[in-house]
Formats: sequence, structure tokens, C-alpha cells
Amino acid sequence: MTRPIVLSNGELHVGINNFGLVHDFYFPYVGLENHAAGKDLRHHVGVWVDGQISWLDIHASDWHVEFSYPHRGLVGHMVAVNEALGIILEFDDTVDAHMNAFLRNIHVVNMREYEREVRLFTHQAFAIGDSRSNTDTAQYLPDSDAILHYRGNRVFVVSGNYHNAPFDQYTVGIFGIEGKEGTYRDADDGELSMSNVEHGRVDSTLRFTLQLAPHDSGRVHYWIAAGTSLRDALHINKQIQKQGVGHYMHSTLHWWHTWLEPTERVLDRMDERYRDNFRHSVMIIKSQIDKRGAVIASTDSAMLNYWRDAYAYCWPRDGAYVLWPLIRLGYTEEPLKFFEFCRRVMHPSGYLMHKFRADGALGSSWHPYVHDGLVAPPIQEDETALVLFVFAQYYGMHKDQRLLDDFYEEMIKPMALFLAEHIDEATGLPKPSYDLWEEVFLTTTYTTSVVYAALLAAGDLAEAAGDHNNAVAWRLAADDIYDAAHKHLYNSQRKSFYKGLLARDGEITYDERIDTSSVFGAFMFGLFPIRELELQTALQSLLKVFPTHEGAYGLPRYENDTYLRTNDTLPGNWWHIASLWLAQYCIETGDSETATKIIDWVQQYAGPTGVLSEQLDPHTGESLSVAPLTWSHAEFVATLLDMITEPEAH
Repeated sequence: MTRPIVLSNGELHVGINNFGLVHDFYFPYVGLENHAAGKDLRHHVGVWVDGQISWLDIHASDWHVEFSYPHRGLVGHMVAVNEALGIILEFDDTVDAHMNAFLRNIHVVNMREYEREVRLFTHQAFAIGDSRSNTDTAQYLPDSDAILHYRGNRVFVVSGNYHNAPFDQYTVGIFGIEGKEGTYRDADDGELSMSNVEHGRVDSTLRFTLQLAPHDSGRVHYWIAAGTSLRDALHINKQIQKQGVGHYMHSTLHWWHTWLEPTERVLDRMDERYRDNFRHSVMIIKSQIDKRGAVIASTDSAMLNYWRDAYAYCWPRDGAYVLWPLIRLGYTEEPLKFFEFCRRVMHPSGYLMHKFRADGALGSSWHPYVHDGLVAPPIQEDETALVLFVFAQYYGMHKDQRLLDDFYEEMIKPMALFLAEHIDEATGLPKPSYDLWEEVFLTTTYTTSVVYAALLAAGDLAEAAGDHNNAVAWRLAADDIYDAAHKHLYNSQRKSFYKGLLARDGEITYDERIDTSSVFGAFMFGLFPIRELELQTALQSLLKVFPTHEGAYGLPRYENDTYLRTNDTLPGNWWHIASLWLAQYCIETGDSETATKIIDWVQQYAGPTGVLSEQLDPHTGESLSVAPLTWSHAEFVATLLDMITEPEAH
């Protein structure tokens, strides 16, 4: 399920689902410890009026819900209208920029011609620590006018007020066990049972009672304060009670206005119809970055309901792609934290593993150390290479000696030495590793392209660091890869690049599938210069196999891609990333007309808040997999930056 609103301050991250409910609640890392992951854990919101109850999700057909980011900051706005009930709910939601609190300003509107009593119910359900074990506690705190949820060093204090008075009823209980659905069902008659404490798999519900004149309205302020101790969470709760939700909403907007200044500076050079989604994409990218450096692929946890795992990990490749447009915009803190993260998690042998949790621990993986008898590290070599390459671009923009002092010996040199030595003697190409799509163990054209560019970049960094011997060695290694690539990687029969090859026992086997990453990797990283016949014919072959036309510019990853495919007659689902790569190629070759059409097409399939998914169903246009996907937003931003700048060397 799409998260039309995502909110974050780098520690607390909240995802709002299509019903306007809290469905992801990460703390204290973005992407790690989701205390509200799962379909049974969404935080219900309901209205009781004229003797009946209506919940935004349970009675979804009665509610018309719209979302937006109207404030030039990561403050979400939602309007939920129930014509039959005669009620409008308007939400302004944010995560405070400076302290760990989720804030909701809920505007309740009476649409009827007569006075009414409206009871607003807010429900909270956590599996604290993302453990699914039944060891949480919830209890009413009379001295703080709040409900406390806690387990160990994860503490959430829930409260709110209306007309400067706290909620007028509450209850705590259990859900998902012993036949209990949850305390929200206690609100069916408009009254709560006032239970004070419960432990196990616990939830809670608050009630706010509003007396509204005809066509009148009132505002309920609601919040969840998060801390790693009861003291911390209670302190935040007290500050909000003292200063008010409005105060923190305004201070958070001010913080975002300041942070967005580099983004705002380029908007005047951009077509007006792209500006909102460009800004939204930059904000969404920021929302997916943990303050300690990890760049999360997606915090949308919906896949946990259907698959073994979700996307809440830091893939170093994704992180490097995501940071590159921020670097181009002039941001410095996020790239530096990411490079520090990569330096911290790097393997002693100089490479980066498959993926990582936000705290730097190894993420889950399905890649083995033994590959059909061949022993090799379970990595995607392009991840190491791309981090090195993007670091070099960052250094090239700033020329700050402190970057070399901090990173050259501890990260750049080990990475470059690994890349230069991890060469297959039979082909002269990088040894096989997993492709960027994480599926096949090969020496791929894409990975070869990134390794080539990374070694050239490492040579420049070595020169700047005074390491002249390695500068020469790494440039020579890149030259050798260039020559080997031109010998092995072009398929003259299909007039395209091989997806990859595998050398074993003196024989070379080829994967002839046409892969978008092969073509655009060779282009973006200069392995096959843009004017060379091989690259031009490879692009033509790609577009012949995956034809695009007016109104539909979707490209799959590669031929017969089965991942989440809904129709076997089609070559694979459309990926925003692949389509935007094509737009970037068009910009580089001067075909801005086609590039514009592709950007328009991508924007057509963005959500109302600009959210981009990973994939689209080619039959229906429905978003598939996670949304937002951080990498999709990064390519959208990068493509629009290409449109307003001179073509850059790749």
C-alpha cells in the first residue's frame, strides 16, 4: 500500500497510509524498529456522531480522502469527507524537526444545519521493538494526562487536547490475542471503558468530545512523544502541553524552509509544472535518510504482509544514487554522513556487503558465499564501486583536503585496491558478483561500467592525495577493463550488450538478455562513449525489444523480468528508474523533446503528493511494490537537474 504521506526528522519516521492512518512508526532509526508495521497495527481514527461510529479505514467507502504537501515543508495535509455523516476531518501532520514527536492538528467540521456533539476517537497499537512478542505495557498516566506505551528502552507517550483540556475518556486493552480485536471496538457505542493498565499485546484509545454549532468546527491537537527512556518521552510530552502543537508545527516548517533553500534556488530555472513534485521528491528523499547516514530504500512496510521482508535497508548503491542529486544541489551533511556510514560498515577486505540495517548491522541476504562451486564474497560489486565514484564527484565539487584526510586511507584506498585486484584473469573483467537487480551471479556489463569509472575516479583521488603509484596503477587497471569490455561485452548478433558473462574452466557463457542497466550503465559511466556505434545500436535494440510510444514510456528492467509481474505476455513491469535513465540519455544527446515526454509520463503516475513507486503494472498503470521508493525519486530529481544544466560528462 502506498504511503502518500511520509514524515521524518532522521530518528522518528512516520508513514501515513491511504486511509490517513499511522501505518509505519520507526524509532529511533529511520528504517529500523517499526513499532507499527503490519495490517493489524494501523492506528484507527473514528468519529461518533448522531448515535453511530465511522472509522476512516473500516468504513472507507463512506469517506473521500485527499492528500497533499501544501506547505513547502514535510507537513502533510489530509482532508477526509463523509457526506452521509456530515463530517469533514482535516489533518495537518508532521514529525517535529527538533524532538521526537509525531503531531496531528485535526480540524473537525460539522456540515449540518444543527448543533451536534461529535466524539473523535484516536487509537494506537504498537508492537514495540518490531518484535511481535506479547510483552508491551500500556497504562494511563493521570499526572501527565497521557497514555504510556513502553517496552524496555522504547517509550511512547500519547496525549492530546481540545480547547486546552485533555481527552475526556480513554481505555487500554489487548488486541490480536484472546479473541480481542482491539480497544477501538470499545468506542462503538461512543463510550470508553476507562481501563487503566494492561500488558501483553496492548493498544489504547482516546476520546475527544466536541460541541459544534451548525457549520461550526473545532481543532483537536494530538501527539505521540517518543523516547528511549520514560524521562525523555515525558519531557517531550510536557513541552508540547506547554508550548502547543501549533508552536511546533510552525518551528518545523521554518526548519524545512531553511533546509530546502538549495532546492528552491534551482526551481526558477525549471518548468513550472515540475516544481511541486521536484520539491516533494527532495523532501521524500530526506525523509528516508537516517541522521546517522543510512539511506533507506523505502520505509513502506506493506510488503511485510505478503513477503518475507521489506525494503527498510540501506543498499549502498541506492544510497549513492540517492545522494548524487542532493550533492548536485549543494547539500553536504547527508552525503558526509552517508560516506561515514559506508566507511564504518565496510568489510576489512575493502568491499561493501549486500545491504545494511540503519544501525550499520548486516541486513538480511539471500546471496551465498558458494556459487555453484565457486567461492566468492556474497556481494554486488557495483555497490562498492558506485560509493567510491560518487565520493569522487563530491570531492571534485568541494576540493576539501579534510575529505581526503578523513576518507582516503580508511575507505577510498581499500575500496580501490579491492576493485583493481578483483579481476578475472580469463577475461580481464571484474570477477563475477551479483547484478544490481540482486538475482544473477555474473560479470555484468553494468557492474563493469561502474568499476571502470570508479577506478578512474580513484586514480584522480590518489593523485590529489599524493599517492602517485596507486594513481597510475588504478588508471591502468581501468584501461585494461575498458579494453576487455570492448572485446567481450558487445553482442554483435543482437547488436546490444550482453547482460553479462561467466568464465569457468576455460569456457565463457553469455547471458544474452537485453537489460536496461547494461545500456545505461555503459552510457552513464563512459565504458562505451556516447558516439560509439556499439552504444547507439544497443539503445536502438533496447527500444526495439521494449517499444515506447506516445503516452507510454515505461521500460522494464530486462527481458522477461518476472518480479511481481502480473501478465506473462509482457516482458516485465515498468520501472520509473529505467524510464528516467532513457530520459537522461535523451537529454545528453540533445533530444529534450522525448526527455520531456518521459518526465511528463513519470509524473502522470506519481501520487497526489508526488510519491513514486518502484514499479507500474503495464496493463493498468497501478503502482506495484513499495511507494515511495527513494531511488525512483532520486532519478526524477537527477533527470530534472539534467534538464536545466549543460550536459555533463558521464
